[in-house]
Amino acid sequence: MPELNSNQLWDRFKKYYFEFPTINLGLDISRMKFRDEFIEEFRPRLEKAFKEMDELEAGGIANPDENRMVGHYWLRNSQLAPTTEIRDSINKAITMIETFSSEVHKGIITGESGRFEHLLVVGIGGSALGPQFVSKALSQPREDKLQAWFIDNTDPDGIDYIKCKLANLLGNTLVIVISKSGGTKETRNGMLEMQAAYKSAGLDFANHSVAITGEGSTLDQIAESEGWLRRFPMWDWVGGRTSETSSVGLLPAALQGIDIKGLLDGASACDQVTRSKSFEENPAAQLACMWHYAGDGHGKKDMVILPYKDRLELFSKYLQQLVMESIGKELDLDENLVNQGIAVYGNKGSTDQHAYVQQLREGVHNFFVTFIRVLKDRSGDSIQVEELITSGDYLDGFYQGTRKALYENGRESITINITKIDSFNIGVLIALYERAVGFYSTLININAYHQPGVEAGKKAAEEIINLQVQIINFLSKNANSAYVVDKIADALKVNNKREEVYQICKHLSSNPSSGVVINEANSIDLATFSAK
Repeated sequence: MPELNSNQLWDRFKKYYFEFPTINLGLDISRMKFRDEFIEEFRPRLEKAFKEMDELEAGGIANPDENRMVGHYWLRNSQLAPTTEIRDSINKAITMIETFSSEVHKGIITGESGRFEHLLVVGIGGSALGPQFVSKALSQPREDKLQAWFIDNTDPDGIDYIKCKLANLLGNTLVIVISKSGGTKETRNGMLEMQAAYKSAGLDFANHSVAITGEGSTLDQIAESEGWLRRFPMWDWVGGRTSETSSVGLLPAALQGIDIKGLLDGASACDQVTRSKSFEENPAAQLACMWHYAGDGHGKKDMVILPYKDRLELFSKYLQQLVMESIGKELDLDENLVNQGIAVYGNKGSTDQHAYVQQLREGVHNFFVTFIRVLKDRSGDSIQVEELITSGDYLDGFYQGTRKALYENGRESITINITKIDSFNIGVLIALYERAVGFYSTLININAYHQPGVEAGKKAAEEIINLQVQIINFLSKNANSAYVVDKIADALKVNNKREEVYQICKHLSSNPSSGVVINEANSIDLATFSAK
């Protein structure tokens, strides 16, 4: 597409800037350099995407790998659920969340040291990213009912950081453990670490804990047998990365004091708008088409998310999982090798102008930008930092300047306008991208609702853990001797895993509690390992 002058750009903006008043959303795709014919060519493909989305919402098997429906849209409008049982379970869960949160806030349910003042969420991936994003976006420090903390990894040092912060507050801390199966190791480890912390403090973990999990799961059984405060449901038809409007996201938000009705209303309103069968009236379809255009349907360009609002700092991290786990697939639905995906990264404006906007404008042209622009600066009045200019004016000026500077150098961008940061608008953003991912997956013919690569990584990790147990047992039984890697591998009959043996031994020897020590040498082959 040829370069446009200012008058032509204005005309293009008027044509390709769309407003959706019922959801307080504006979407500007005018700085994507597609030709008008592109939209017309895409309309038949969008019709197929609309049809498949209707089938998904009606309860079709959208995840054939596990013979599961995909029903995150029902979470904010239970009347759409395909069965009475599902509808009633959604409504019951919301009532449970509202009742439990109210009783905590009123001091009816307390910890062993009195009212709950802190909230610790233990989860990983979709069980943590959504709650973290919403907490950061909607926290009101002077109004929050509980202060939120998160353990979202199995990093001992990271866990110790949280333990230190809550060391004298455990009796006033409510712990939410989130795992659909109850078998997610990172979450289980975080739970075990916190159980130990409560025990050391002379407190009963069960009196401070709730579970969000699948019915009958390992975690569900533990919570029931130990007498935890409550158990909230996770359903097999809700994936972790689309679970923010389920108990996974709603319970932490409600306990923090966030308006979960507003969140659900925003998501529901956006769902309604994005059910439109018209490109011009459907912002999620527009996003999906722009993603396809930018990456030629194969993710050839990265998606850079630049929200111009501190509260949206975690949005890019949240979208990394939603987009990359959904779209990053080796095979398409016809079992063809496609290696699909869109890489997502970002930070926030105007911080990025002092970080990587230099490269965005002048470096490798392997991306397109999505700006998230928030029109309302703050809840109160602003001072003028210069005559007639506020700090918020500067922030918006930096957004507009960056958008212009990128376009002038051939870099394309999308802009999403929202009016302000509140529960409704955050619900809109979550639902908008969930729907866009669904549409895009149809356009490129992949299954957006499974994650075989994640499962492969978990399986490989289990093999490492099993090998470690064998190594420790071997060294312990032969504690009077030290062994090079080759000898350990020979003894365990794992000569094809000598690198893994070395990596495991190196890690163990760096942690005194393992009981394994290293005798360094000039060569990896000559280094020996032994049990104390």
